[in-house]
Amino acid sequence: MKQSRPGGTWRDWDPELITECHRKNTGTTYLSVYGRMERDKPSPTITTQFYGYGNGRFGHPEQDRALSLREGAVLQTFPSDYQFIEPGKDVVTRIFGTQIGNAVPVKLGEVIGLSILRHLEKKKYLNK
Repeated sequence: MKQSRPGGTWRDWDPELITECHRKNTGTTYLSVYGRMERDKPSPTITTQFYGYGNGRFGHPEQDRALSLREGAVLQTFPSDYQFIEPGKDVVTRIFGTQIGNAVPVKLGEVIGLSILRHLEKKKYLNK
């Protein structure tokens, strides 16, 4: 991961670090795996496996790791203090990664909801 520069992928690595599967013609089509995000650019779409470095462009922009569950949730615009589980319950990465990755971003849901309410209010006003 240290050889993936921000905005880069496995294609930036020294040749001896590139896995056999990526050396094949079929492997060269997986351009975004082992990618590192850029701090000043939009994030990639958060998917259900964003917490795994090899699953896309989910490398932290500065630290040698994938995004945390909380970082993925913040990118999906969940409030930073949102509680996904009850205190004392086990954290199951796969389950919470799926919930976060499948979520409609909170702010997007809010904007859509407000748009629907405005439409309904306008229709109600016009039908009087």
